[in-house]
Amino acid sequence: MRKVCVVVTARPSYARIKTALQEIEKHPELELQLIVAASAFISRYGDVSSVMEADGFEITARAMTLVEGENPESMAKTTGLGIIELSTLFAVHKPDVVITVADRYETIATAISAAYLNIPLIHVQGGEVTGSIDEKVRHSITKIADFHLVANEEARARVIRMGEDESRVINTGCPSMDLAKCSLDLPDISLEDVVEIYGGVGAKIDPEQDYIIVMQHPVTTEHSEALKQIRETIAAVHGSGIQALWFWPNPDAGSDGTSKGIRSFRELTPNNRIHFFKNMEPEVFLKLIQNARCIVGNSSVAIRECAFLGVPAVNIGSRQANRQRGLNVQDVPHESDAILTAIRNQIIKFGTLKPDFVYGVGEAGARIAEFCARMPLLSEKHITY
Repeated sequence: MRKVCVVVTARPSYARIKTALQEIEKHPELELQLIVAASAFISRYGDVSSVMEADGFEITARAMTLVEGENPESMAKTTGLGIIELSTLFAVHKPDVVITVADRYETIATAISAAYLNIPLIHVQGGEVTGSIDEKVRHSITKIADFHLVANEEARARVIRMGEDESRVINTGCPSMDLAKCSLDLPDISLEDVVEIYGGVGAKIDPEQDYIIVMQHPVTTEHSEALKQIRETIAAVHGSGIQALWFWPNPDAGSDGTSKGIRSFRELTPNNRIHFFKNMEPEVFLKLIQNARCIVGNSSVAIRECAFLGVPAVNIGSRQANRQRGLNVQDVPHESDAILTAIRNQIIKFGTLKPDFVYGVGEAGARIAEFCARMPLLSEKHITY
């Protein structure tokens, strides 16, 4: 039985790998080891570990690696602590393969630890292009990883151009497209039930009225501007007059400024139409997105899952700069007037966009599991020319 260890370090990483976890767990030749680290089990960031357990996953180990502070120093220290803790856990549990997910800053600790312990490392969702520290982390992991399971052909070509052996770069598609595909067949969930189950704070939601989704995270390379940037978005969303379901930011440098802006608005504007959530199951979240008039902010969900679902998106600022996107996205700067105009334009498009399969057709999880069962267990590589 081949032991496959997957490390989940944050709320968004779970949705990015969930279907692969399911397929690995049920594969007759594989044993899933699931390690949860950093913010993935911290309550203020949504505690996605509780969602995992509710989904039936058994967590092999928890790594207390998050250094709070929401600044560049705390990000670097979290990464360093991650290397220490994950190296110990890998030595104890002795996985045959380690999987690291996407490009959040903590994930490079997984890659470094596996590499030094000579454990074959798979990187999921490499080869993409964005802004912020994610760009450096993603491409650094590419050079550390032994195998690359990418989301589309453009990403595959980019990884190969970086000197990686093309036989080790496989286009599986993105596992979060699997969830988007499955969510299409799920029954709608009422907004009353969403609030009843997941709580949150803020304005009362009118289930008979349209709504938009908002997800805005700080840009780590612009973290000192986070408060100013979130205020521009808040002004636009509030000015749109449409009710909004707003999801809390990730724990990155600048998230204290983003959170401060949200809290100040919530306390000083009692008659707003915004309800704030921390977290919920990925499928429920995607169902809400399907029925939203548009999504606003700078989350990769707007670029990836919303392309698959045909949901209009307003992408703000540089966080997703240059990431391959579909026709659902309108890009705007951090300016309230531009954001508000884009929201109104995208709302008009609601229900008229076709699915765009930029990141796969919804079969990635099974492909990843099968690759884990058949891959050669190699932890050494050389650059190709």
